[in-house]
Amino acid sequence: MADPNLVLVGCGNMGVALLRGWLHRGIAADAIQVVEPGEPQATRARDLGVRVVESADALDPGRAPDAIVLAVKPQVMEAAASAYAGHAGRAVFLSIAAGRTIASFEKLFGAAAAIVRTMPNTPGAIGRGITVACPNAAVTDAHRILCDGLLQAMGEVAWLEDEALMDAVTAVSGSGPAYVFLLAESMRDAGIAAGLPEDLADRLARHTVAGAGALILESGEDPARLREQVTSPGGTTAAALEVLRSEGAMPDLLRDAIAASARRSRELAG
Repeated sequence: MADPNLVLVGCGNMGVALLRGWLHRGIAADAIQVVEPGEPQATRARDLGVRVVESADALDPGRAPDAIVLAVKPQVMEAAASAYAGHAGRAVFLSIAAGRTIASFEKLFGAAAAIVRTMPNTPGAIGRGITVACPNAAVTDAHRILCDGLLQAMGEVAWLEDEALMDAVTAVSGSGPAYVFLLAESMRDAGIAAGLPEDLADRLARHTVAGAGALILESGEDPARLREQVTSPGGTTAAALEVLRSEGAMPDLLRDAIAASARRSRELAG
């Protein structure tokens, strides 16, 4: 089966993560065209062996795209994406821009255009992310299969039909890596305050957060069960958790943080 013809618009961090993942999964470099006017992003893509052009009008007219992946910043999306309206009706448009709704793309490309809105997260840069995808009514089963395969380049993929849930997805998984990074940062700083050398405190925090995350994923156990397994009654972990779970502490703070992130996502989407 021939590789799909792909156009990647934008080759920033998420774009290059997708590009590397596609090549690693066996998609031929000559099946991919990248539109990227900026340096060093264009050079980075060119070094991976794909054709790079500065604008949509420089794309090979003999290679009709099967998918156009829109990986530019939300604030420049309308200007960048409008150049591809002529491909509506054949190609599926796959957006990885936070906060840009399906309706905003239907306004650009027409209601009949096949559009998939997604919310990836930054661990996708190393193939360990999760992306949630939401299709419009024009997306066919074939489009969905194609997009699912393309998104797997960054890790796990989940689909939902209710676009209104994308704000909550953004708050949990899109913004979520920052919560984990803050946890690691706070653990390191607390370790230093407790008397540990800075380099050891940093190493302990990094490996503890990374190892605990891997254990959650690979064991398949409920996080609550894993927490119980490491918490002896009356022990050191129990003393720490009593502080973290006290009124107004970690569970309530995370609930409020996720609600604030979802609220801001709705505001940005208009």
